[in-house]
Amino acid sequence: MAQVSEIASLPRVRSMLSVCVGALLSFGCATNRPPTPGDPFEPVNRAIYKFNDKADKYVAKPVAKFYVHVVPQFARTGIHNFFNNLGDVVVLVNDLLQLKFTEASRDSVRVVANTTFGGLGFVDVAGMRGLRRRDEDFGQTLGYWGVGPGPYLILPFLGPSTVRDGIGTYVDSYPDLLWKLPNVPVRNSAAGLRLVDTRASLLPTERVFRQAAVDPYSFLRDAYLQRRINQIYDGNPPRSSEELDDLEDPGEGSADDPAPSK
Repeated sequence: MAQVSEIASLPRVRSMLSVCVGALLSFGCATNRPPTPGDPFEPVNRAIYKFNDKADKYVAKPVAKFYVHVVPQFARTGIHNFFNNLGDVVVLVNDLLQLKFTEASRDSVRVVANTTFGGLGFVDVAGMRGLRRRDEDFGQTLGYWGVGPGPYLILPFLGPSTVRDGIGTYVDSYPDLLWKLPNVPVRNSAAGLRLVDTRASLLPTERVFRQAAVDPYSFLRDAYLQRRINQIYDGNPPRSSEELDDLEDPGEGSADDPAPSK
């Protein structure tokens, strides 16, 4: 695995991802699988998914398991809280962009409390007081203002996304305080540690995912898209057209049906 310190900046990361997409494009397009609606790039996505799965199997997962094995639980919790505190700044910015001023005030209290009284966020003192962490990003902000998700995408190393969420990930890098660190080796080492922390947090759910999915790719795609809908609508997504049709047409035997003519 390449040393994280070799990654000089976000532009270099984006260039690396572009090269990976180009390298996998010809392989993915060679398949004859008909694309699923909403997933017109499915052949390419499946190729990148396989690439990511191999990278995870031989690099990311072993590193995450080693991290869990050698770092004590209390230290891992503190590191996780620290990165969450940095992420709360991104959440706060997107609260404001979505005009969610009540939520913005709560999230600003979280950031201030955890930074000042929680040792830069290593202790989630706000969570202990009932101010639970929320999840907002620029992809959700675009969805809030009516921007559709666009085609589903699997990004090299980063995993499931959409065109809208991919743009959102790029924009969210600007308010992310981690990328404001002036020392490049420290900044990139911290970014690597955050990736390891994120992968380690997924270890308990991995077995459930593998057992539940007949086709892991389709399962991941559907779960991701459904989760994004729930996030954009704050857990209260609009009913589907089929559900609305069922409400408007209760069906035979309903109390609202007129009595049959004799």
